[in-house]
Amino acid sequence: MARLISEKYAQWEQVCEKRFNTLKSNEEELNRIFIKIYGLQDELTPEVEERDVTVRKADRKREIKSLISYAVGCIFGRYSVDCKGICYAGGEWDSAKYRTIMPTKSNVIPICDDDYLSDDLTLQIVEFIRKVYGTETLEENLKFIAETLGGKGNSPREVIRNYLLNEFYADHCTIYKKRPIYWEFSSGKNNGFRALVYVHRWERTTIATLRTDYVHELQERYRTQLKFLGEQIRQAGTDELVTLKKRQKKLSLQLDEINEYEEKVHHYADMMPDIDLDDGVKANYEKFSDILEKIK
Repeated sequence: MARLISEKYAQWEQVCEKRFNTLKSNEEELNRIFIKIYGLQDELTPEVEERDVTVRKADRKREIKSLISYAVGCIFGRYSVDCKGICYAGGEWDSAKYRTIMPTKSNVIPICDDDYLSDDLTLQIVEFIRKVYGTETLEENLKFIAETLGGKGNSPREVIRNYLLNEFYADHCTIYKKRPIYWEFSSGKNNGFRALVYVHRWERTTIATLRTDYVHELQERYRTQLKFLGEQIRQAGTDELVTLKKRQKKLSLQLDEINEYEEKVHHYADMMPDIDLDDGVKANYEKFSDILEKIK
């Protein structure tokens, strides 16, 4: 059944507003009772400032970012739209919990700045929205998400991609108080390579999988694109030349960056490192600090 996220949000907003107003009214009534009991009518008023009410109103941007975070969790298998609560945070894996959204087998989700890989995070988020809310409403739902996020992009998918590439991880680290459960592998400022890994599904072969299945694949995609651009530039007219050369320069920087990154990742892949979450996220994260995004 097709559903609109905008309608779901409007319903949630009404629930939150009613809950907020009820609690505010109850707190003010309690204040009136205590003021009367202790004879404080000349010193205190029963009114409660909205900022002091102990439940929050709905916030559209916060809720949409939360939806994206939940979708990432479903792609990793931490959550499932078919079950309530956390489905996997270590221990025994139960495949029966996942029917609508099948978690990634590799435990690696690449974040590309274009549709280079079929399991790129942007494409998987779009597929999540399609499966959960329906094909008929997909474009309208993506538009609502993009309008809520704001930011750069000529289409809803571009806006969502830019958020995932540039802001999602910072938001994730903030939510988890700089102890992220999804780790972002990053080659640097040119976005030559970025990918998320779920720490509770970590295996000794995780970095080797990331290197052979994703870093190497993306290196090849860059080389192919640069070769194709070279042919386009040779045949291009004056109007196209500036755009094509700008694209060529960007891809060249990304290829140089990912080539250097591959050497670093190769070192870790050969070691087949394990992690012990009993030591805490911070201690484990520091072991791979030169291949992970810095936590700010």
